[in-house]
Amino acid sequence: MYIYPANLKSRASLFLWQLKDIAVVTILTVVGVLALSQIKSPAPLAFAAAYAFLSIRFEENSILDYLRYAWRFCVSGQQFYLWRWPS
Repeated sequence: MYIYPANLKSRASLFLWQLKDIAVVTILTVVGVLALSQIKSPAPLAFAAAYAFLSIRFEENSILDYLRYAWRFCVSGQQFYLWRWPS
Protein backbone atom coordinates (compact mmCIF):
# COMPACT_ATOMS: atom_id res chain seq x y z
CA MET A 1 0.00 0.00 0.00
CA TYR A 2 1.37 3.39 -1.04
CA ILE A 3 0.33 6.72 0.42
CA TYR A 4 0.78 9.69 -1.89
CA PRO A 5 0.41 13.38 -1.07
CA ALA A 6 -2.69 15.14 -2.33
CA ASN A 7 -0.82 17.37 -4.78
CA LEU A 8 2.22 15.78 -6.42
CA LYS A 9 3.16 18.94 -8.33
CA SER A 10 3.40 21.20 -5.29
CA ARG A 11 6.78 22.43 -4.10
CA ALA A 12 8.43 21.15 -0.94
CA SER A 13 7.46 23.15 2.12
CA LEU A 14 8.13 23.24 5.83
CA PHE A 15 5.63 24.90 8.17
CA LEU A 16 4.43 28.03 6.35
CA TRP A 17 7.42 28.49 4.00
CA GLN A 18 8.83 26.77 0.95
CA LEU A 19 12.28 25.25 1.43
CA LYS A 20 13.82 27.86 -0.90
CA ASP A 21 12.44 30.62 1.32
CA ILE A 22 13.78 28.94 4.46
CA ALA A 23 17.26 28.79 2.88
CA VAL A 24 17.11 32.48 1.89
CA VAL A 25 15.90 33.53 5.36
CA THR A 26 18.66 31.47 7.01
CA ILE A 27 21.38 33.05 4.86
CA LEU A 28 19.95 36.55 5.39
CA THR A 29 19.79 35.95 9.15
CA VAL A 30 23.43 34.81 9.30
CA VAL A 31 24.50 37.87 7.30
CA GLY A 32 22.35 40.07 9.55
CA VAL A 33 23.87 38.68 12.74
CA LEU A 34 27.37 39.15 11.33
CA ALA A 35 26.53 42.73 10.31
CA LEU A 36 25.06 43.41 13.74
CA SER A 37 28.16 42.11 15.51
CA GLN A 38 30.70 43.81 13.22
CA ILE A 39 29.22 47.14 12.17
CA LYS A 40 26.38 47.44 14.71
CA SER A 41 23.74 47.82 12.00
CA PRO A 42 20.38 46.06 12.48
CA ALA A 43 19.25 46.83 8.90
CA PRO A 44 20.17 43.42 7.36
CA LEU A 45 18.45 41.64 10.25
CA ALA A 46 15.33 43.75 9.70
CA PHE A 47 15.47 42.90 5.98
CA ALA A 48 15.63 39.18 6.85
CA ALA A 49 12.62 39.53 9.16
CA ALA A 50 10.65 41.42 6.49
CA TYR A 51 11.46 38.79 3.85
CA ALA A 52 10.45 36.02 6.27
CA PHE A 53 7.12 37.72 6.90
CA LEU A 54 6.41 38.44 3.23
CA SER A 55 7.22 34.88 2.13
CA ILE A 56 4.73 33.12 4.44
CA ARG A 57 2.51 30.96 2.25
CA PHE A 58 -1.20 30.30 2.57
CA GLU A 59 -2.67 27.95 -0.05
CA GLU A 60 0.14 28.38 -2.60
CA ASN A 61 0.13 32.21 -2.39
CA SER A 62 2.32 34.60 -0.46
CA ILE A 63 2.32 38.34 0.04
CA LEU A 64 5.60 38.52 -1.88
CA ASP A 65 4.04 36.78 -4.90
CA TYR A 66 1.14 39.22 -4.82
CA LEU A 67 3.54 42.19 -4.72
CA ARG A 68 5.52 40.75 -7.65
CA TYR A 69 2.34 40.30 -9.71
CA ALA A 70 1.18 43.83 -8.86
CA TRP A 71 4.58 45.31 -9.81
CA ARG A 72 4.59 43.40 -13.09
CA PHE A 73 1.04 44.49 -13.92
CA CYS A 74 1.36 48.14 -12.93
CA VAL A 75 4.97 49.03 -13.72
CA SER A 76 7.08 46.60 -15.72
CA GLY A 77 4.50 44.76 -17.81
CA GLN A 78 3.32 46.10 -21.13
CA GLN A 79 -0.30 47.16 -21.19
CA PHE A 80 -1.79 46.93 -24.66
CA TYR A 81 -5.20 48.29 -25.45
CA LEU A 82 -6.81 48.15 -28.87
CA TRP A 83 -9.69 50.57 -29.25
CA ARG A 84 -12.03 49.72 -32.07
CA TRP A 85 -15.74 49.80 -32.60
CA PRO A 86 -17.54 46.49 -32.30
CA SER A 87 -18.50 45.15 -35.69
